[in-house]
Amino acid sequence: MSAPENLNLEAKIRDALRIIIDPEMGGNVVDLGLIYDIDVQEGGIVRVTMTTTIKGCPATAFLKEAVQNCVWYVPGVEYAEVRLTYEPQWTPDMIADGALELGHGSIF
Repeated sequence: MSAPENLNLEAKIRDALRIIIDPEMGGNVVDLGLIYDIDVQEGGIVRVTMTTTIKGCPATAFLKEAVQNCVWYVPGVEYAEVRLTYEPQWTPDMIADGALELGHGSIF
């Protein structure tokens, strides 16, 4: 897979991940800044690095499994692996502008 194809697949994966909503925050995992990296390698191998809003988040297993399943269903992906990290620690500053409407899923 060439570099442009990898970027195209990465964009498709990022778009697909927007269907996954953090149950506590009410926003999607991409716009909340929970997806740190999408690494597309030769042969459709994809490694996603993500976090949760807090360590010990009760939705961690749900979110990690949802991300992995979602990535698997993107055409061109042959293998998907999701890695959870807390470095750097997530902060509200990572939320994309307009990702959470006032009073709609916001904990701030």
